[in-house]
Parts: sequence; structure tokens; C-alpha cells
Amino acid sequence: MTEAARYRLRPMRVPDLPAVLAVQRQCYVAEMNEDGPTWHGRLAAAPDFAWVAEDGDGLCAYLATYPSRLGKVTPLGGAFVVAEAADCLYFHDLAVAPAAAGSGLGARLVEHALAAARAGGLAHAALVCVQDALGFWQRRGFSTSQRLSPASAAALASYPGPARYMVRSD
Repeated sequence: MTEAARYRLRPMRVPDLPAVLAVQRQCYVAEMNEDGPTWHGRLAAAPDFAWVAEDGDGLCAYLATYPSRLGKVTPLGGAFVVAEAADCLYFHDLAVAPAAAGSGLGARLVEHALAAARAGGLAHAALVCVQDALGFWQRRGFSTSQRLSPASAAALASYPGPARYMVRSD
């Protein structure tokens, strides 16, 4: 079995949230961990835009996104507010458990989400890049953008640094 075939991608569901939180704790510094009620609200707001990857041992990666507007930054711990006139898919959180590191799951989840965005007519994607992920996102066609309103700049500042707002256009 190839490494890619070992993992199955599927929509995230409420029963997945304890495992999502466990992966989050493995991947992020403590001050970046977001709580269960926040995740419940996000999944309720955008259930068609969150996915997990699993293998025989269980959930090992996830991606949470939602339709938004370019230039809008969701603060750390903030709710997902799906934009009525969305022009981009906002990638809020991608995490791959250390046990699955190097498997290509992060890239697979991103490509899966970008395909969903294109199918939904969203020509752009945006995110906040944190920790040491800059190279990963650059390899996926994202570049740093400084074009933020004061409110979005304040939301960006809610992330432990360095944090960068990045965009991609298809």
C-alpha cells in the first residue's frame, strides 16, 4: 500500500472533535490551542468545509476552512462567520499529528479544500501562517499580503508570532 493510500480523507463530524483537539495539542504551542465549544461552533457554521484524515489507528490530521472575504482575518479562538458574498476560502487550521509527519497529508488536505473552493466558485484562498509553516504554504502557492484593515491587523496580532496573512489566487 502506498503512503497516500494508507490514509482516508472524509468530512469532519462532531464525534471527531475529541481527536481533533488531541491532534491540535500535539501540533501547536499551548497558547494556540482552541477549545471544544469553539470547535463545535465552527463545525456548525461550516460543516461542508472541514475534513479529517484517518488511518487504521484513527484520526491523524484535520483541516478547518470556511467561505470568507479576502482581507478578513479570524482571530485566534474566534467564531467562523460564513460570508454571504464570499470570494475566498479561509484556511483557519491545518494540523498533522507527528506520527503522520512526512506522509503528504497536509498537502492532500489543502488540495482537497482548494478543489472544493473552485467547485464552489471561490477563486481565492487565504490564511494566517503560524509557527514554522511559511515554506509549506509558499509551496502551495500562497504569498504574504500586507493589505489588511485595522480590524484584521488586530485579529492577526491575536496569534503568537510570527504570524503572517497569506493569500492565493487560482
